[in-house]
Amino acid sequence: MAFEFPKDKYNGKIVEVTIGAGDKARTVGGETAMPLCNFEGEFPNRPLVAMEVYDKAEVCETWAPACKEPFADVMGDAVAWAKKCVEEFGAEAICLQLASTDPNGMNTPAEEAAELAKKVAEAIPVPLIVWGCENDEKDAETLAKVAEVCAGMNLVIGPAKEGNYKKIGGAAIGYDHVVVQQTPIDVNMAKQLNILLNNLGVPMTKILMDPQMGALGYGIEYCYTVMERDRLTGLKQGDEKMQSPLILDVGKYTWKTKEASVSVDEEPAWGEAKVRGVLWETVSAVDVLAAGADILILRHPDSVRILKKIIDELMA
Repeated sequence: MAFEFPKDKYNGKIVEVTIGAGDKARTVGGETAMPLCNFEGEFPNRPLVAMEVYDKAEVCETWAPACKEPFADVMGDAVAWAKKCVEEFGAEAICLQLASTDPNGMNTPAEEAAELAKKVAEAIPVPLIVWGCENDEKDAETLAKVAEVCAGMNLVIGPAKEGNYKKIGGAAIGYDHVVVQQTPIDVNMAKQLNILLNNLGVPMTKILMDPQMGALGYGIEYCYTVMERDRLTGLKQGDEKMQSPLILDVGKYTWKTKEASVSVDEEPAWGEAKVRGVLWETVSAVDVLAAGADILILRHPDSVRILKKIIDELMA
């Protein structure tokens, strides 16, 4: 008698969300089963591996040397940096981090940030994700301006939170973009923010969820379980408000940990700093990939190379 895998049954489907326009368009989501359970359902779209690009080099001064080295020749030019990530390192999307807009830092004006976003979007052949400084008030101003200047490009803009979702969501509706909604590792809060965005007029086909994460050694287990509950709620319970694809900013959370960034001189027993950091980022990324991430934002080119190979093998 031939062996058959026992198969679970699901009542929902992750919404397909298209980011980018024209030849740059890519679609994520569409899963009908839990992550890695390819034998139980359909997985029509592979997860995307995006790379970080920062708007100004000054905000990267505290980066680990291993992260600065691959971009040393382009860190003062976001457009060149983005093109290098795509052309040399195989990034499938670019995440432009507008960190310099932080009012507690360089406080770059919204208009300047928006013009930079447009230049980057026009220069690359892949979708652009535009990430604010995570100050609610300034992000509402900046991302609304980005949406206006880049009208029709179908960018991903965010993060939209409870304190600023109306202005960011309204701009996304008005200028045809996708919204990243962000909540602090909580299923109920994620669902509530999706409901609020829906009530505002943002369709589920224009929403990505960022459940936030902790890196390896810094709460990755809790993050994993919350992401798993997000997926179970959408797929097993068929809750339409929890069927958004998931986006995770892995690089930002992993490279700020001591284990990923401290030098070998400070901790000689920990081994070579670059190898350690890349492994810290890669393992964190694989964890959230297994929990259901549809878009992963990474920092180091070696992590990108390894993760793309893993995704190729999983999708095969």
